[in-house]
Amino acid sequence: VQPVESGGGSVQEGGSLRVSCKVSGAITSFFNSKIMGWYRQAPGKQRELVATITRLSSTNYADSVKGRFTITRDNANKKVHLQMNSLKPEDTAVYYCNDDKGELSWGQGTQVTVSS
Repeated sequence: VQPVESGGGSVQEGGSLRVSCKVSGAITSFFNSKIMGWYRQAPGKQRELVATITRLSSTNYADSVKGRFTITRDNANKKVHLQMNSLKPEDTAVYYCNDDKGELSWGQGTQVTVSS
């Protein structure tokens, strides 16, 4: 089971980006059993969990992104998305998706860079 992230890029402060993840190699029932999440890792820092979403789309966010980021999921296609608005330079990181325990294989991630 391998998450594959896409959609990162470079934006100015205040801009928006949407990153996506497709969980390949998983059957739908396995994906639906997972609380999925988006993590990020900035240079020199530990990986942190920034948002989670249950099968029924109940969400939770880290305080640092609450009100700016929105996580969604497409159960039929085994995808998870993260819409990021009002981006700040401190949001610069490599973004990864995984389950809420980090128990799936880690993908390559997608780079998000926010310049001031």
